[in-house]
Amino acid sequence: MLLVFIGPPGAGKGTQCKRLVEYLGIPHISTGELLRDAHDEKSPLGIMADGYMKAGKLVPDPLVMSIVGERLDQPDCRSGCLFDGFPRTIGQAESLDIYLRDRGTPLNLVLELQVDEKVLVERMIERAKIEHRPDDTPETIANRMQVYRSQTMPLLAYYSQRCLLRSIDGLGTPDEVFARIKAVVDAYQASSGSP
Repeated sequence: MLLVFIGPPGAGKGTQCKRLVEYLGIPHISTGELLRDAHDEKSPLGIMADGYMKAGKLVPDPLVMSIVGERLDQPDCRSGCLFDGFPRTIGQAESLDIYLRDRGTPLNLVLELQVDEKVLVERMIERAKIEHRPDDTPETIANRMQVYRSQTMPLLAYYSQRCLLRSIDGLGTPDEVFARIKAVVDAYQASSGSP
């Protein structure tokens, strides 16, 4: 099963991703981790990506897609994976669609974790106090939310038009939220006949 997981900062996406990959028995693919791994391994693609990152620039979509493609070609991804933090833009989503279509393995589902922005800001400010995170100031939180709205939210319409998007209420305990996610995934698998 191939899934994309989308959620704003502070929505609890990290917690739910861990549970979901364990439940489905598929790898968790984070582009941030892939880029760090490619850098550490000093692969040709990693060296190219590192040049952009050191210059403070975004790694171009074709290069990110090449690194993601290398990861998808590994044996543990044969039964699917969960994309986290990718795609971030419409361009990346289109590249991923083309890549997966050419492999004959299109995306199955896109899960969106929905939490009211006011609640998210309160959560992150509280988390900053508890965890002593100096980076979670009201200004940086507002900036992260703006980046999410401008870059990632357009993906919701993109995937909705393709009938892939399922929105899940992200309020409640982690167990309550996961129960909702599991219900959506189980319903998809039952209707599609996929394992």
